[in-house]
Amino acid sequence: MKKELLITFTAFFFMSLTALTGAYAGDSRESPTVTVSEEKVDITGDGKKDIIYVKGVPFEEGTQFLKEIYLKIKASNGKTYKIDLEGGYEPSTEYKDLNHDSVKDIFISVPTGGSGGLSNFYLYTLKDFQVVNLTVPEPLSVSSQFEDGYKASARIEQTGQSYSFDLSARKADYDRLGLYHDGKLNEPTELMVLPFGTLKHIIVKAGQYGLIGSQRINGAYNADGIANMESTWLYEKGKWKLIKAEVINLKEH
Repeated sequence: MKKELLITFTAFFFMSLTALTGAYAGDSRESPTVTVSEEKVDITGDGKKDIIYVKGVPFEEGTQFLKEIYLKIKASNGKTYKIDLEGGYEPSTEYKDLNHDSVKDIFISVPTGGSGGLSNFYLYTLKDFQVVNLTVPEPLSVSSQFEDGYKASARIEQTGQSYSFDLSARKADYDRLGLYHDGKLNEPTELMVLPFGTLKHIIVKAGQYGLIGSQRINGAYNADGIANMESTWLYEKGKWKLIKAEVINLKEH
């Protein structure tokens, strides 16, 4: 009896394993790898062009969201390099010398598709055929809060700059949401400070490329925009240096 049970269990195990293997194989067939872009740029510094492919695996057939994204680089030395990225929509690449070593780097933007209009950003160098993640600047750190009288304030931690906002035009909306009562804040509430929505290359000084980032400051919800915060960065001595930061008020809705 024990022997018969063992044989039955073993047969069931292998049948289940075969079914699982078939399921995974089916998933693989449903989500083939797609090539988003192909470009030829010298990114190693040897004067010869390398081929950079941006590839991805769709979440499912017919969708724009790529659950896997990676760079496949066929370098002039005959070797192939792979750089894995996070999933997202419509990844794009640009090639600028952002670390100022006379070799173009790979700057990648991958929109996440969320309601905040955010993206993930990456910066890599392949100088001398060595893959190095240069990273991108961290978003500005901000302490912020609503205040009595339909006002708000924000302070950029890196610079000490402080800003105040008159939100009295939003009184009806904030009262309806229960944020205020008779002009008094019902409870301590912070503003919504988002990560970089955009991060772009610009010439910062003496022909050197840097990055300029934009972060949105929202009020009670994502569509309640209060201001944009812009920061300019330059790569120096192996790290990002903040050159300038400013807050630009949005027009009242």
